Amino acid sequence: MAAEPTPDSSLAEFVAVVARMLARSPDDVQVTESVDGETVVYKLHLAPEDVGRVIGREGRVVRAIRSLLRAAAVRQGVRVTLEID
Repeated sequence: MAAEPTPDSSLAEFVAVVARMLARSPDDVQVTESVDGETVVYKLHLAPEDVGRVIGREGRVVRAIRSLLRAAAVRQGVRVTLEID
């Protein structure tokens, strides 16, 4: 059985900082972290009016955030996903 992945907190902080910069209600931004098998799942909680701003047109913004998040995670040797609630 493989050991549970343990990313450092900078990945969650990265997601939170980027989301706060995009959101009109930065105080409502929350990032939670959970482990699902060998993957670390980050859940981004936003105000309803900010969801579209973070996703962007055709998902371009969230796709860019996910790409950067995966690149940072590879350097730490973990697998990550980002979900938006």
